[in-house]
Amino acid sequence: MASPASSTDLLRGIDVSCSPPASDREGRRGGPRNGDGRPNASTERLWTLEHLGIVMESDLTNPFEAGGVLNPAAARSPDGRLYLLPRLVAAGNYSRIGLARVITNRHHVPSRVERMGVVLQPEAPYELNGRSGGGVEDARVTYFKPWKLYLMTYTTYGPHGPRVAAASSIDLIHWRRIGLLRFAPHHGVDIEAVDNKDAVLFPEPVKAPDGRAAMALIHRPIFDGVAGFLDQHHQPGMWLSYAPLGKLAGPKQLLFGQHHLLASPEQGWEQLRIGAGAPPLRLGDTWLLLYHGVSGRIAEGIDQQQAVRYAAGMLLLDTRDPRKIVHRARYPVLEPELQTERAGIVPNVVFPTGLDVPRANVLDVYYGMADSRIGVARGRLADLMAISAG
Repeated sequence: MASPASSTDLLRGIDVSCSPPASDREGRRGGPRNGDGRPNASTERLWTLEHLGIVMESDLTNPFEAGGVLNPAAARSPDGRLYLLPRLVAAGNYSRIGLARVITNRHHVPSRVERMGVVLQPEAPYELNGRSGGGVEDARVTYFKPWKLYLMTYTTYGPHGPRVAAASSIDLIHWRRIGLLRFAPHHGVDIEAVDNKDAVLFPEPVKAPDGRAAMALIHRPIFDGVAGFLDQHHQPGMWLSYAPLGKLAGPKQLLFGQHHLLASPEQGWEQLRIGAGAPPLRLGDTWLLLYHGVSGRIAEGIDQQQAVRYAAGMLLLDTRDPRKIVHRARYPVLEPELQTERAGIVPNVVFPTGLDVPRANVLDVYYGMADSRIGVARGRLADLMAISAG
């Protein structure tokens, strides 16, 4: 099978000297501002994303999409075409994972999709429950080069609550379940027994803390109520875990351990929790990791999510040791500003889950808008490379 187009190849030749001066970046929408709305004197180098618009909305004639389409994985097939794998929500919050090919307009801007059907729906015991019936949702897809496989991580809603599962494919169209991801205990805590979401895989092996080549996973286990962890990790954050590859024949043998708390909430816009967005993208000597941060309050009753706000943040991690954060943006790189992001099933939400590099110096981010539709935003890679180099 031919490998999909490499983002590393597309990044070659980027002229970081064409980045706008820091004063221009500070003045862009979403940058640090004083109370009167004027840019302040912060010297932090900023990177933000430009909203391009909606690429997919619910087809109300399709019962699979009655509750919204959102939070898509994004990946290029072996022939170079770009596909989304969106969460399709039916009545009762019953979710499937679909497939849609992205169509661009004459200006090379993603503008719509061609629906290709459903690639995964709740069938396995760990995907079924007696309340909603079950669910598979919020897929992220990584092309793992050593195995020449697309690996999908997704959240299942089984009998014990949300857990992380995986599936594999050679073409993005036909998927085989791997099963629930396996985790070694952490200081006596059974990670497999706690709720877990927002899992993303690195696209190539990294060096684990014990020195071995490993597959690396970022995920968000929830330790609420776990003795000894509640006080220390009361705000859910992102954890980094490793599965040494050794002579493994395939993904079914993976066991993730050597757990490390990568990042916790720091700023007001992410005060409640943070979680991984799209899979990491290599930028020279750093990994770009987009994530979501949640602020506001969890309301009582059925509409618990109606009083929260989701924004997107950015980390740069060291490629030699991804436990090391090279840069962390203090301000969101994407916020719910459009009406289509501020009104929907869950208002005030931007939720990044897919990345694409359509050409040199261009990064497109696919994200859920208010848990109702899918949008795309665009940023300049040269600006990110400048931050990484600085």
